[in-house]
Amino acid sequence: MASSPSFPLVGIVLVLSLLYLVLLVLLEANVASSALLASLHHHHQFHKRKPSLQTNGTKCDLYTGSWVRDTSYPLYQYSSCPIIDAEFNCQMYGRPDSDYQRFRWKPTNCELPRFDGVAFLLRMRGKKVMFVGDSLGRNQWESLICMIYASVSQSQTQLIRGEPLSTFNFLDYGVSILFYRAPYLVDIDIVQGKRILKLDEIDENANMWKGVDVLSFNSGHWWTHVGGLQGWDYIQQGGAYFSNMDRLAAFDSGMTTWAKWVDANVDTTKTRVFFQAISPTHYDPSEWSSPVSKNCYGETEPVSGWIYAGAYPDQMRVVRAVLREMSNPTYLLDITTLSALRKDAHPSIYSGDLGPQQRANPDRSADCSHWCLPGLPDTWNQLFYTALFF
Repeated sequence: MASSPSFPLVGIVLVLSLLYLVLLVLLEANVASSALLASLHHHHQFHKRKPSLQTNGTKCDLYTGSWVRDTSYPLYQYSSCPIIDAEFNCQMYGRPDSDYQRFRWKPTNCELPRFDGVAFLLRMRGKKVMFVGDSLGRNQWESLICMIYASVSQSQTQLIRGEPLSTFNFLDYGVSILFYRAPYLVDIDIVQGKRILKLDEIDENANMWKGVDVLSFNSGHWWTHVGGLQGWDYIQQGGAYFSNMDRLAAFDSGMTTWAKWVDANVDTTKTRVFFQAISPTHYDPSEWSSPVSKNCYGETEPVSGWIYAGAYPDQMRVVRAVLREMSNPTYLLDITTLSALRKDAHPSIYSGDLGPQQRANPDRSADCSHWCLPGLPDTWNQLFYTALFF
Protein backbone atom coordinates (compact mmCIF):
# COMPACT_ATOMS: atom_id res chain seq x y z
CA MET A 1 0.00 0.00 0.00
CA ALA A 2 1.29 3.43 -0.92
CA SER A 3 2.18 5.64 1.97
CA SER A 4 0.03 8.77 2.72
CA PRO A 5 1.58 12.16 1.85
CA SER A 6 3.15 13.94 4.76
CA PHE A 7 1.21 16.73 6.51
CA PRO A 8 3.52 19.56 5.29
CA LEU A 9 2.88 18.56 1.67
CA VAL A 10 -0.89 18.54 2.20
CA GLY A 11 -0.67 21.97 3.82
CA ILE A 12 1.27 23.37 0.89
CA VAL A 13 -1.31 22.06 -1.58
CA LEU A 14 -4.13 23.60 0.43
CA VAL A 15 -2.37 26.99 0.65
CA LEU A 16 -1.67 27.01 -3.09
CA SER A 17 -5.31 26.13 -3.82
CA LEU A 18 -6.53 28.96 -1.60
CA LEU A 19 -4.13 31.42 -3.25
CA TYR A 20 -5.40 30.36 -6.67
CA LEU A 21 -9.00 30.93 -5.60
CA VAL A 22 -8.16 34.36 -4.16
CA LEU A 23 -6.36 35.38 -7.36
CA LEU A 24 -9.28 34.16 -9.44
CA VAL A 25 -11.76 36.21 -7.38
CA LEU A 26 -9.55 39.32 -7.61
CA LEU A 27 -9.18 38.88 -11.37
CA GLU A 28 -12.95 38.58 -11.86
CA ALA A 29 -13.52 41.59 -9.63
CA ASN A 30 -10.97 43.58 -11.61
CA VAL A 31 -12.65 42.65 -14.91
CA ALA A 32 -16.05 43.61 -13.48
CA SER A 33 -14.62 46.84 -12.10
CA SER A 34 -13.05 47.68 -15.45
CA ALA A 35 -16.34 47.03 -17.20
CA LEU A 36 -18.15 49.20 -14.68
CA LEU A 37 -15.62 52.02 -15.09
CA ALA A 38 -15.94 51.78 -18.86
CA SER A 39 -19.70 51.87 -18.55
CA LEU A 40 -19.57 54.85 -16.20
CA HIS A 41 -17.11 56.65 -18.47
CA HIS A 42 -19.41 56.07 -21.45
CA HIS A 43 -22.40 57.31 -19.45
CA HIS A 44 -20.49 60.38 -18.28
CA GLN A 45 -19.04 60.99 -21.72
CA PHE A 46 -22.30 61.09 -23.60
CA HIS A 47 -25.17 61.55 -21.18
CA LYS A 48 -24.12 63.63 -18.20
CA ARG A 49 -25.80 67.01 -18.12
CA LYS A 50 -24.83 68.32 -14.69
CA PRO A 51 -21.12 69.12 -14.34
CA SER A 52 -19.57 67.82 -11.15
CA LEU A 53 -16.48 66.19 -9.74
CA GLN A 54 -16.51 63.62 -6.95
CA THR A 55 -14.18 64.58 -4.08
CA ASN A 56 -14.13 62.92 -0.67
CA GLY A 57 -17.66 61.67 -1.17
CA THR A 58 -18.98 65.16 -1.95
CA LYS A 59 -20.22 66.26 -5.35
CA CYS A 60 -18.67 69.51 -6.48
CA ASP A 61 -20.59 71.97 -8.65
CA LEU A 62 -17.91 73.29 -10.99
CA TYR A 63 -19.70 76.61 -11.45
CA THR A 64 -20.08 77.66 -7.82
CA GLY A 65 -16.89 79.08 -6.34
CA SER A 66 -14.64 82.12 -6.41
CA TRP A 67 -11.61 83.58 -8.16
CA VAL A 68 -8.26 83.16 -6.42
CA ARG A 69 -4.93 84.67 -7.36
CA ASP A 70 -2.47 82.13 -8.79
CA THR A 71 0.98 83.17 -9.96
CA SER A 72 1.36 79.99 -12.03
CA TYR A 73 -1.06 81.55 -14.52
CA PRO A 74 -1.40 82.40 -17.39
CA LEU A 75 -1.07 79.06 -19.14
CA TYR A 76 0.58 80.68 -22.19
CA GLN A 77 1.99 84.03 -23.32
CA TYR A 78 0.31 86.16 -25.96
CA SER A 79 3.61 86.42 -27.85
CA SER A 80 3.89 82.63 -28.21
CA CYS A 81 0.39 81.97 -29.59
CA PRO A 82 0.04 82.16 -33.39
CA ILE A 83 -3.67 82.89 -33.58
CA ILE A 84 -4.83 85.67 -31.21
CA ASP A 85 -6.85 88.29 -33.10
CA ALA A 86 -6.00 91.94 -32.53
CA GLU A 87 -9.30 92.61 -30.75
CA PHE A 88 -8.41 90.08 -28.01
CA ASN A 89 -4.66 90.77 -27.80
CA CYS A 90 -4.71 93.27 -24.94
CA GLN A 91 -1.05 93.08 -23.95
CA MET A 92 0.15 93.61 -27.50
CA TYR A 93 -2.02 96.71 -27.76
CA GLY A 94 -0.79 98.39 -24.63
CA ARG A 95 -2.78 97.24 -21.65
CA PRO A 96 -0.56 98.41 -18.77
CA ASP A 97 -1.63 95.82 -16.14
CA SER A 98 -1.44 92.03 -16.35
CA ASP A 99 -2.81 90.73 -13.03
CA TYR A 100 -6.11 89.89 -14.72
CA GLN A 101 -4.23 86.93 -16.25
CA ARG A 102 -3.32 85.51 -12.84
CA PHE A 103 -6.63 84.39 -11.44
CA ARG A 104 -7.80 80.79 -11.21
CA TRP A 105 -11.39 79.63 -10.81
CA LYS A 106 -11.76 77.65 -7.57
CA PRO A 107 -14.98 75.63 -7.19
CA THR A 108 -16.18 75.57 -3.60
CA ASN A 109 -15.60 71.87 -2.85
CA CYS A 110 -12.92 70.78 -5.31
CA GLU A 111 -10.09 71.77 -7.62
CA LEU A 112 -10.37 71.87 -11.39
CA PRO A 113 -7.95 69.54 -13.17
CA ARG A 114 -5.13 71.60 -14.65
CA PHE A 115 -5.32 71.80 -18.42
CA ASP A 116 -2.88 69.49 -20.22
CA GLY A 117 -2.52 70.23 -23.93
CA VAL A 118 -0.71 66.99 -24.75
CA ALA A 119 -3.36 64.94 -22.94
CA PHE A 120 -6.06 66.79 -24.87
CA LEU A 121 -4.42 65.95 -28.20
CA LEU A 122 -3.80 62.31 -27.29
CA ARG A 123 -7.38 61.79 -26.17
CA MET A 124 -8.76 63.58 -29.23
CA ARG A 125 -6.31 62.05 -31.74
CA GLY A 126 -7.90 61.91 -35.19
CA LYS A 127 -10.94 63.93 -34.11
CA LYS A 128 -12.55 67.30 -34.82
CA VAL A 129 -13.75 69.89 -32.30
CA MET A 130 -15.93 72.64 -33.74
CA PHE A 131 -17.07 75.88 -32.09
CA VAL A 132 -20.18 77.35 -33.71
CA GLY A 133 -21.55 80.80 -33.00
CA ASP A 134 -20.49 84.43 -32.72
CA SER A 135 -17.28 86.21 -31.74
CA LEU A 136 -17.54 84.91 -28.15
CA GLY A 137 -17.24 81.43 -29.63
CA ARG A 138 -14.24 82.64 -31.62
CA ASN A 139 -12.79 84.04 -28.38
CA GLN A 140 -12.99 80.54 -26.88
CA TRP A 141 -11.75 78.83 -30.06
CA GLU A 142 -8.59 80.93 -30.12
CA SER A 143 -8.07 80.41 -26.39
CA LEU A 144 -8.20 76.61 -26.74
CA ILE A 145 -5.71 76.66 -29.60
CA CYS A 146 -3.33 78.83 -27.56
CA MET A 147 -3.62 76.51 -24.55
CA ILE A 148 -2.87 73.41 -26.61
CA TYR A 149 -0.14 75.04 -28.68
CA ALA A 150 1.77 76.05 -25.53
CA SER A 151 2.33 72.33 -24.85
CA VAL A 152 3.34 71.31 -28.39
CA SER A 153 4.85 74.43 -29.92
CA GLN A 154 7.34 72.35 -31.96
CA SER A 155 4.61 70.27 -33.59
CA GLN A 156 3.45 70.70 -37.16
CA THR A 157 0.36 72.91 -37.37
CA GLN A 158 -1.78 74.45 -40.09
CA LEU A 159 -4.15 77.43 -39.97
CA ILE A 160 -6.81 77.84 -42.65
CA ARG A 161 -8.74 81.11 -42.27
CA GLY A 162 -12.07 81.29 -44.05
CA GLU A 163 -15.60 82.60 -43.88
CA PRO A 164 -17.65 81.18 -42.28
CA LEU A 165 -15.25 78.29 -41.44
CA SER A 166 -11.73 78.54 -40.03
CA THR A 167 -9.61 75.52 -39.06
CA PHE A 168 -6.48 75.01 -36.97
CA ASN A 169 -4.90 71.59 -37.47
CA PHE A 170 -2.44 69.91 -35.10
CA LEU A 171 -1.04 67.76 -37.88
CA ASP A 172 1.10 65.41 -35.77
CA TYR A 173 -2.00 64.30 -33.87
CA GLY A 174 -4.66 64.55 -36.57
CA VAL A 175 -6.69 66.92 -34.38
CA SER A 176 -8.66 69.80 -35.91
CA ILE A 177 -10.07 72.70 -33.89
CA LEU A 178 -12.61 74.55 -36.01
CA PHE A 179 -14.70 77.71 -35.75
CA TYR A 180 -17.86 78.16 -37.80
CA ARG A 181 -19.30 81.66 -37.69
CA ALA A 182 -23.09 81.58 -37.27
CA PRO A 183 -24.14 84.29 -34.77
CA TYR A 184 -27.80 83.26 -34.90
CA LEU A 185 -27.19 79.52 -35.51
CA VAL A 186 -30.20 79.59 -37.87
CA ASP A 187 -29.74 80.70 -41.48
CA ILE A 188 -29.53 84.28 -42.69
CA ASP A 189 -29.73 84.94 -46.45
CA ILE A 190 -29.46 87.94 -48.73
CA VAL A 191 -32.63 88.42 -50.84
CA GLN A 192 -32.78 91.42 -53.19
CA GLY A 193 -30.10 93.10 -51.13
CA LYS A 194 -31.89 92.54 -47.80
CA ARG A 195 -30.68 90.31 -44.98
CA ILE A 196 -33.38 87.80 -44.07
CA LEU A 197 -33.07 86.01 -40.72
CA LYS A 198 -34.89 82.69 -41.11
CA LEU A 199 -36.09 81.45 -37.74
CA ASP A 200 -37.34 78.13 -39.14
CA GLU A 201 -34.35 77.24 -41.33
CA ILE A 202 -30.89 76.00 -40.35
CA ASP A 203 -29.69 73.47 -42.93
CA GLU A 204 -27.50 75.92 -44.87
CA ASN A 205 -25.36 76.33 -41.76
CA ALA A 206 -25.92 72.96 -40.16
CA ASN A 207 -24.78 70.88 -43.12
CA MET A 208 -21.26 72.01 -42.17
CA TRP A 209 -21.60 70.69 -38.61
CA LYS A 210 -22.04 67.03 -39.49
CA GLY A 211 -19.32 64.45 -38.92
CA VAL A 212 -17.71 66.41 -36.06
CA ASP A 213 -16.74 64.67 -32.81
CA VAL A 214 -17.35 67.60 -30.44
CA LEU A 215 -19.72 70.51 -31.15
CA SER A 216 -19.79 73.59 -28.93
CA PHE A 217 -22.47 76.17 -29.73
CA ASN A 218 -23.10 79.70 -28.53
CA SER A 219 -25.61 82.38 -29.43
CA GLY A 220 -27.56 85.19 -27.77
CA HIS A 221 -25.77 88.52 -28.12
CA TRP A 222 -26.62 89.27 -31.73
CA TRP A 223 -30.33 88.78 -31.12
CA THR A 224 -30.48 91.89 -28.93
CA HIS A 225 -28.52 94.24 -31.22
CA VAL A 226 -30.34 97.30 -32.55
CA GLY A 227 -29.60 100.13 -34.97
CA GLY A 228 -26.39 99.84 -36.94
CA LEU A 229 -25.35 96.73 -34.99
CA GLN A 230 -28.47 94.79 -35.98
CA GLY A 231 -27.49 91.95 -38.27
CA TRP A 232 -30.73 91.55 -40.24
CA ASP A 233 -33.30 93.63 -42.16
CA TYR A 234 -36.26 91.25 -41.93
CA ILE A 235 -37.19 88.19 -39.89
CA GLN A 236 -38.89 85.29 -41.67
CA GLN A 237 -41.06 82.89 -39.70
CA GLY A 238 -43.71 80.53 -40.97
CA GLY A 239 -43.78 82.13 -44.41
CA ALA A 240 -44.33 85.64 -43.00
CA TYR A 241 -41.85 88.52 -42.86
CA PHE A 242 -41.40 90.93 -39.97
CA SER A 243 -39.40 94.14 -39.77
CA ASN A 244 -39.24 93.65 -36.01
CA MET A 245 -40.44 91.33 -33.28
CA ASP A 246 -39.83 90.63 -29.60
CA ARG A 247 -36.14 89.75 -29.44
CA LEU A 248 -36.44 87.03 -26.79
CA ALA A 249 -39.32 85.45 -28.71
CA ALA A 250 -37.20 85.46 -31.86
CA PHE A 251 -34.26 83.97 -29.95
CA ASP A 252 -36.54 81.26 -28.55
CA SER A 253 -37.75 80.37 -32.03
CA GLY A 254 -34.22 80.24 -33.41
CA MET A 255 -32.97 78.14 -30.49
CA THR A 256 -35.91 75.75 -30.89
CA THR A 257 -35.02 75.26 -34.56
CA TRP A 258 -31.43 74.54 -33.53
CA ALA A 259 -32.52 72.09 -30.82
CA LYS A 260 -34.76 70.18 -33.25
CA TRP A 261 -31.84 69.90 -35.67
CA VAL A 262 -29.55 68.51 -32.96
CA ASP A 263 -32.17 66.01 -31.83
CA ALA A 264 -32.78 64.83 -35.40
CA ASN A 265 -29.23 64.85 -36.76
CA VAL A 266 -26.64 64.31 -34.03
CA ASP A 267 -25.79 60.85 -32.77
CA THR A 268 -24.71 61.64 -29.21
CA THR A 269 -23.04 58.24 -28.82
CA LYS A 270 -20.50 59.56 -31.34
CA THR A 271 -20.66 63.35 -30.97
CA ARG A 272 -20.51 65.39 -27.77
CA VAL A 273 -22.71 68.51 -27.82
CA PHE A 274 -22.10 71.59 -25.66
CA PHE A 275 -23.86 74.91 -25.37
CA GLN A 276 -21.95 77.82 -23.91
CA ALA A 277 -24.05 79.92 -21.55
CA ILE A 278 -24.44 83.64 -22.24
CA SER A 279 -21.21 85.57 -21.75
CA PRO A 280 -21.92 88.68 -19.62
CA THR A 281 -20.97 92.27 -20.41
CA HIS A 282 -19.77 95.04 -18.08
CA TYR A 283 -21.10 98.34 -19.36
CA ASP A 284 -22.99 99.28 -16.20
CA PRO A 285 -20.63 100.19 -13.32
CA SER A 286 -23.53 100.34 -10.86
CA GLU A 287 -23.34 96.53 -10.84
CA TRP A 288 -20.12 96.50 -8.79
CA SER A 289 -18.69 98.52 -5.92
CA SER A 290 -16.11 101.33 -6.29
CA PRO A 291 -16.15 101.65 -10.10
CA VAL A 292 -13.30 103.62 -11.63
CA SER A 293 -15.02 104.64 -14.90
CA LYS A 294 -18.33 104.50 -16.74
CA ASN A 295 -17.76 100.91 -17.85
CA CYS A 296 -15.07 98.18 -17.56
CA TYR A 297 -12.24 100.58 -18.47
CA GLY A 298 -9.60 100.72 -15.75
CA GLU A 299 -10.93 97.73 -13.79
CA THR A 300 -8.04 95.52 -12.63
CA GLU A 301 -9.63 93.17 -10.04
CA PRO A 302 -12.50 90.66 -10.15
CA VAL A 303 -15.63 91.25 -8.12
CA SER A 304 -14.94 89.75 -4.71
CA GLY A 305 -16.93 86.79 -3.43
CA TRP A 306 -19.15 84.62 -5.61
CA ILE A 307 -22.34 86.71 -6.03
CA TYR A 308 -22.70 89.28 -8.81
CA ALA A 309 -25.14 92.12 -8.21
CA GLY A 310 -25.93 92.71 -11.88
CA ALA A 311 -28.88 91.36 -13.83
CA TYR A 312 -28.79 87.76 -15.01
CA PRO A 313 -29.03 87.73 -18.84
CA ASP A 314 -32.58 87.30 -20.07
CA GLN A 315 -31.32 85.06 -22.86
CA MET A 316 -30.38 82.42 -20.30
CA ARG A 317 -34.04 81.80 -19.51
CA VAL A 318 -34.50 80.87 -23.17
CA VAL A 319 -31.34 78.71 -23.27
CA ARG A 320 -32.27 76.73 -20.17
CA ALA A 321 -35.88 76.20 -21.29
CA VAL A 322 -34.85 74.96 -24.74
CA LEU A 323 -32.13 72.63 -23.41
CA ARG A 324 -34.60 71.10 -20.93
CA GLU A 325 -36.92 70.07 -23.76
CA MET A 326 -34.25 68.40 -25.90
CA SER A 327 -34.26 64.63 -26.22
CA ASN A 328 -30.53 64.51 -26.95
CA PRO A 329 -28.37 65.50 -23.98
CA THR A 330 -26.60 68.83 -24.46
CA TYR A 331 -24.08 69.89 -21.84
CA LEU A 332 -24.51 73.47 -20.62
CA LEU A 333 -21.12 75.10 -20.08
CA ASP A 334 -22.57 77.40 -17.43
CA ILE A 335 -19.99 80.21 -17.48
CA THR A 336 -22.36 83.17 -16.99
CA THR A 337 -22.03 83.88 -13.26
CA LEU A 338 -18.33 83.11 -12.89
CA SER A 339 -17.64 85.36 -15.89
CA ALA A 340 -19.83 88.13 -14.49
CA LEU A 341 -17.35 88.43 -11.61
CA ARG A 342 -14.55 89.25 -14.08
CA LYS A 343 -15.17 92.94 -14.79
CA ASP A 344 -11.37 93.25 -15.08
CA ALA A 345 -10.85 90.84 -17.97
CA HIS A 346 -12.21 92.72 -21.02
CA PRO A 347 -10.12 94.34 -23.78
CA SER A 348 -11.56 97.75 -22.95
CA ILE A 349 -9.55 100.15 -25.18
CA TYR A 350 -6.60 97.77 -25.60
CA SER A 351 -7.71 96.37 -28.90
CA GLY A 352 -6.09 96.58 -32.31
CA ASP A 353 -9.46 97.58 -33.75
CA LEU A 354 -9.42 101.01 -32.08
CA GLY A 355 -7.80 104.18 -33.39
CA PRO A 356 -6.14 106.88 -31.25
CA GLN A 357 -9.28 109.02 -30.97
CA GLN A 358 -11.35 106.05 -29.86
CA ARG A 359 -8.76 105.10 -27.24
CA ALA A 360 -8.92 108.62 -25.89
CA ASN A 361 -12.64 108.21 -25.27
CA PRO A 362 -13.13 104.96 -23.32
CA ASP A 363 -16.59 105.98 -22.12
CA ARG A 364 -17.85 105.39 -25.66
CA SER A 365 -15.38 102.96 -27.21
CA ALA A 366 -14.31 100.45 -24.55
CA ASP A 367 -15.05 96.83 -25.46
CA CYS A 368 -16.64 95.31 -22.37
CA SER A 369 -18.13 92.32 -24.22
CA HIS A 370 -15.16 90.29 -25.44
CA TRP A 371 -12.25 89.04 -23.33
CA CYS A 372 -8.48 89.41 -23.37
CA LEU A 373 -6.26 86.47 -24.27
CA PRO A 374 -4.66 85.07 -22.20
CA GLY A 375 -7.57 85.52 -19.84
CA LEU A 376 -11.05 84.43 -18.89
CA PRO A 377 -11.81 82.16 -21.91
CA ASP A 378 -8.91 79.98 -20.76
CA THR A 379 -11.06 79.10 -17.74
CA TRP A 380 -13.99 78.34 -20.02
CA ASN A 381 -11.73 75.84 -21.78
CA GLN A 382 -10.48 74.39 -18.52
CA LEU A 383 -14.14 73.69 -17.66
CA PHE A 384 -14.68 72.36 -21.20
CA TYR A 385 -11.66 70.06 -20.75
CA THR A 386 -13.03 68.86 -17.39
CA ALA A 387 -16.46 68.14 -18.86
CA LEU A 388 -14.94 66.22 -21.76
CA PHE A 389 -12.57 63.97 -19.85
CA PHE A 390 -13.43 63.80 -16.14
